[in-house]
Amino acid sequence: MRYVKYHALGNDYVVIPATDSTSDIDRRRVELICHRNYGVGSDGILFGPLQSTKCDFRLRIFNPDGSEAEKSGNGLRIFSRLLWDEGLVRQQRFTVETQGGMVTCQVDPDGKNVTVEMGAVSFDSTKIPVIGSSREVLRERMEVADRVFEFCAATVGNPHCIVLCDVPTSDIAKRYGPLIEADARFPNRTNVQFMAVIDRQNIQIEIWERGAGYTLASGSSSTAAAAVAKKLGLCDSEIDVHMPGGTLAIRLSDGFDAIMKGPVVRICSGEIDDEMFEK
Repeated sequence: MRYVKYHALGNDYVVIPATDSTSDIDRRRVELICHRNYGVGSDGILFGPLQSTKCDFRLRIFNPDGSEAEKSGNGLRIFSRLLWDEGLVRQQRFTVETQGGMVTCQVDPDGKNVTVEMGAVSFDSTKIPVIGSSREVLRERMEVADRVFEFCAATVGNPHCIVLCDVPTSDIAKRYGPLIEADARFPNRTNVQFMAVIDRQNIQIEIWERGAGYTLASGSSSTAAAAVAKKLGLCDSEIDVHMPGGTLAIRLSDGFDAIMKGPVVRICSGEIDDEMFEK
């Protein structure tokens, strides 16, 4: 099984070219490939490009626990870089189909930065989804273990819970993130961001990613958190999102259509030996 590995602000993905059989991408193989000790090690797997009837390309995204994700902002930037490296795209804009909807991407002339039009962010409880009455999920409260948090929820094609926090830390994300991810009010589980507003153009987040755990950076998380900051009137339309892995630039329209831009780095390529999958 061939692979190429990239990272986007420390959020690393293994890309499995679609020329390899999809039957090989089962839950057990995903878990092994992503394992830091027994496999290649990554925050997820990207499988593609696949044929699409709607877009130029189609992408499947897998979490380290073997579950399939609807969308990943960093994953889409990495996938775009793979298409660039393979000579399948150049400066033109192109579309990618994901389970979380269609996005439009464009690679910078040097290939090292990618812009992704992530689509519209929604705060509608029926779309995220969040249980309870139909509403925009803004400034609600939840009790988690020994803490009470104020939170908002959003979807960018995948679910997010944005927790308002004075000082986001990795310890807070690791302690409370898994509990919020699995909270009963989120029937499809949720990604979790602990967010502090620095000023009207900057926010800071720590991330617990659904199916992956603590993460240095996330494109969809950055998009959702920035949209919440604007929705609450705390930030303007152009927001830099600061994470342990680095910074992403998010631009939001008045209707909360989001554009994300950030870097991608190629790490290595190779072949995964069949021996790794032996029981």
